[in-house]
Formats: sequence, structure tokens, C-alpha cells
Amino acid sequence: MPTLYVENVPEDLYEALRARAREHRKSISAEVLALLEETVPTPAELARRKEFLERARRLRAKPSRAAGPFPTAEQMLREDRLR
Repeated sequence: MPTLYVENVPEDLYEALRARAREHRKSISAEVLALLEETVPTPAELARRKEFLERARRLRAKPSRAAGPFPTAEQMLREDRLR
């Protein structure tokens, strides 16, 4: 597994990472790795997102199964009043 070293981390950022790691009961390295996993999508994740968007586009493009245009709310109220 590759190793990543980061130099020149600003003090306030390091302290924020340390506090966050302590809050989650993790080491700073484990917390940084968790943050990277949450925010940097892998090629597999990007493929899943593209597939999801494509399915959503196909669903939106499908015509509604309901018949014809529906009456407006105003038209339905008028019909109710006439009954």
C-alpha cells in the first residue's frame, strides 16, 4: 500500500485534524484517511455516480403513464362548486 507524507501543514489545520481525530477516537493518520475517502472519489465511485445520473435522466425523459393533461386546481374547484 502506498504511503503519503504531507509537509508544511499549517498549525491551525493540524490542530483541527488532531481535535477531530480525538473526537472520533482515531489517530490523525486514520482521520486523514477517512476524510480522503469521504471527499476524493475513486474511478469506481465516479462510474457509480455517472450510472445514477444516467438512470435519473432516463426516468425523467419517460412520459407519464397517466392519461392526458390534468385539470388545474382552479378548474377542479369550479367543478366541485357546480356539484
